[in-house]
Amino acid sequence: MKDFTKLVDLASEGLGGCVLVANDEFFAPKENLLKAAPPVFTEGKYTSRGKWMDGWETRRRRTPGYDWCIIRLGLPGIVCGVAVDTRHFKGNYPEQCSIEACTLPETKQERRLLKNRATGWVELLLPSTLQGDSQNFFAVTNLQRFTHLRLKIYPDGGVARFRVFGQVVPDHRKLFMRRGEIDLAAIESGGCVISSSDEFFGSPLNLLLPGRGKNMGDGWETRRRRGPGHDWVIIKLGIPGVIRRIEADTTHFKGNFPESCSLEGVDSKSGELDSTTDTHWKGILPRTKLRANVRHYFHKQLRDAGKVSHVRFHIYPDGGIGRLRIFGVPGVAPEPRLKWLNSLSAARAECALLDCCGSATWAQQMAAARPFASLAQVVEAANRIWAGLRPSDWLEAFRHHPPIGGNKSAQKQSSTAKRWSVKEQSNVQKTSPEMWPVLAAANAAYRARFGYIFIVCATGKTTEEMLALLKQRLANDPDSELRIAAEEQRKITRLRIEGLLES
Repeated sequence: MKDFTKLVDLASEGLGGCVLVANDEFFAPKENLLKAAPPVFTEGKYTSRGKWMDGWETRRRRTPGYDWCIIRLGLPGIVCGVAVDTRHFKGNYPEQCSIEACTLPETKQERRLLKNRATGWVELLLPSTLQGDSQNFFAVTNLQRFTHLRLKIYPDGGVARFRVFGQVVPDHRKLFMRRGEIDLAAIESGGCVISSSDEFFGSPLNLLLPGRGKNMGDGWETRRRRGPGHDWVIIKLGIPGVIRRIEADTTHFKGNFPESCSLEGVDSKSGELDSTTDTHWKGILPRTKLRANVRHYFHKQLRDAGKVSHVRFHIYPDGGIGRLRIFGVPGVAPEPRLKWLNSLSAARAECALLDCCGSATWAQQMAAARPFASLAQVVEAANRIWAGLRPSDWLEAFRHHPPIGGNKSAQKQSSTAKRWSVKEQSNVQKTSPEMWPVLAAANAAYRARFGYIFIVCATGKTTEEMLALLKQRLANDPDSELRIAAEEQRKITRLRIEGLLES
């Protein structure tokens, strides 16, 4: 996402984030890092240890090394970017910072973190230069799910605030184990905002936050509409499900509440919306009057739309809403084979996933992304992680395939992967004998030009079709062809994931 600051702050105090431990906090306490309010500076205010600063500040280091603190995220998820805020720290800010992350299944395993003895830290941000009295933003590309971060500052100094922007990835097993209704759209369920018509005064993400809105600024509020139309927001539910009741809260919105609201839903089989989805929205809540400063509960007015994965909330014509709750029951529990995949150890899960895609990094990140609640979530994670890999990881996956029509097995190909390869190339085995040398020559020409075998999603394709594609792609430049081959590998992976979970 280009503007990761529009995502949820995973370390927010309001979501349960906290700074567990710091090696030093001589001048200012570590807890200030996660305060919701912007940092302030008070001229002439001092403590017994020195100037009062609204942040975390360590003493001046006289030995080699760095200072650090460990943060437990309020909600586990994928870190897309961070903000290291040094506002008001001018002659006492760190020269550099770096960030590491790890995943703990249970908080009771934090003991080793507190003693700074834990292993398994993953580097999210290499040592990077900081500017004083500034908000320093850094994008993060790792797509694993994490629960804890370690912020390092070099060599010492002060940081006012630390924000961790990302996508919530909840433990879906625990959500499915709950009895009765859950808030399908809540941040803690993995709900997120896809798009909105306007967010001039307040972010639509506030609609999904836990608790009640604190004031008008803690909700979604649009500008005054001077023309026709109305405002809306599209929300992806954390868990697709059947909606039973809705709560729309206009608390604090008195002279600026919407006149009315309505809700629609859609079930996207892929887990994402596409350009054709708009024609399939189903009405759930018809346009209904709203009142100022009131929690509205809708139950009897709702129409049955079945299972939905996304909702579109309309307000007429404009105004502000504090919170939106979409209560319902999950539409589908994890399938038996999905439960099997979720229950495997990390090593066994990686081994099973390597049959789907031969990149070790992809398999490791997929195993770390568990648990999955549906096939759509597995595919979504597979696509997201694959897109974030390096070209060297793509090439590693390519080496796990045999050449089209080849007799030799690919490097490190398991018996399951061999069986899938034979099935995928079943039409090739039916080709006429005179086509074999033509296919072998084309394969050799492709490898000579690009340095790897011809990758194509062969399922359902004849030898002639694949040969035509091979010759066509020989004309591509290397960069374009690598991207095309990576997309073909993504398609193969999708089919193999389905095979893994159906077998």
